[in-house]
Amino acid sequence: MKRWFGTDGIRGRVNQEPMTIEIAMRVGMAIAAVLTQDSAPENRHKVYIGRDTRGSGKMLEAALVSGLSAAGWNVVLLGILPTPAVAWLTKQDQATVGVMITASHNPFEDNGIKIFGADGFKLLDEQELAIEKWLHEGDPAAVRVDASQLGSITEMPDAAQRYAECAKLSLTDISLQGVKIIIDCGHGAASHIGPQIFRDLGAEVISLAANPDGKNINHQCGAMHPERAAAAVLEHAADLAICFDGDADRVIFCDATGKVVSGDCVLALCAIGLHAQKKLRQDTLVATVMSNLGLDEAMKARGIRVERTAVGDRHVLQRMRQNGLAFGGENSGHLIFADFATTGDGIMSALQILRLMHSRRASLAELADVIEQYPQQLLNLKVKTKPELSSLTELQSLMATADQELADQGRQLIRYSGTEAKIRILVEHRDQAVVEKWVALFCGAIEREIGLA
Repeated sequence: MKRWFGTDGIRGRVNQEPMTIEIAMRVGMAIAAVLTQDSAPENRHKVYIGRDTRGSGKMLEAALVSGLSAAGWNVVLLGILPTPAVAWLTKQDQATVGVMITASHNPFEDNGIKIFGADGFKLLDEQELAIEKWLHEGDPAAVRVDASQLGSITEMPDAAQRYAECAKLSLTDISLQGVKIIIDCGHGAASHIGPQIFRDLGAEVISLAANPDGKNINHQCGAMHPERAAAAVLEHAADLAICFDGDADRVIFCDATGKVVSGDCVLALCAIGLHAQKKLRQDTLVATVMSNLGLDEAMKARGIRVERTAVGDRHVLQRMRQNGLAFGGENSGHLIFADFATTGDGIMSALQILRLMHSRRASLAELADVIEQYPQQLLNLKVKTKPELSSLTELQSLMATADQELADQGRQLIRYSGTEAKIRILVEHRDQAVVEKWVALFCGAIEREIGLA
């Protein structure tokens, strides 16, 4: 069982377990102890580290670097840049490991550590388990090297620009001249490089939330709060808005009417576009259990199969890699174009959607009008503890009854967040009243059996 690794690396409140400098230093040592065996001898000491704009980033970076250097691994600091840039640079330069210090869409009080292998993909479950085991049981004395063998610490000042040039190459045959875009950077890692990429490709860009101060990341902006960007679309008569989260691995869109486009509509329009171009391998889209049932119906009508995975873009990626598939994602904004990226990439995904708009000569609203979504309600409730769901007898009884009543006209899904002290309740059905009824029943049972924070 993983104690600290969640659905997307290690994450938590800064200065509280597991997001302390002591544990971050041990993570560095654990990486050296566990991943050496998987590395080519000539590259086994090279680690790339990036971070987002949180004020705690440098502190945790220093601790992580100390652990790695003490174990004899050379560290290259990439500075502030998107998570997918770390993954791309790690693979491009054949580094052993890439590490991103970020808590993604969480508030500034949180931070986290995401780890990528030499291939640019997130670590396998067994690798995370091995690192976690070392974190709890490993002996630092066995990892520390002699003073003459300490790892070096250098910087890569052009890291963000290298990634930007790579991103732009994916759209070299198309000009964005005449396209007006609102870009909400969420005061995060894309604050500088995001608007620059789209301007370089010819677009007129109006940037929002691009002035990070260490505490404003994701605060009432970006992918978590696209309402401001939606209003800006109308104010500036823009063609669309592109909203990134704190580390720019996810993206949410608003169309020219100021409507926030649902993540499932984005998944659908991308799958349909790739299918029309014969680039959707095996005519298959990979989505998670969180996607609306309307997505399955819309895809089936167009000859596209939907495969479902557990929540987390790493699970989507694993399924895509196993089956050689081209596209998948989460309705929360993670989009994975396998021909261009090894992880969710907000900037690269936005460029590919602009390509689809150009090739289809259609607005985002027109492309997104492809599915009829079931009424759905998703609640995130803060909890003090996270007991096994199977131990909650009242909730289990309700879930069984709900499954019988919803049948093939809907579904329920209750799970804990993998990165926060929250329980998520999802209910979906053709009848909104039925949705509201079951959400209320589930909330009551959870409050009685767990208690809310």
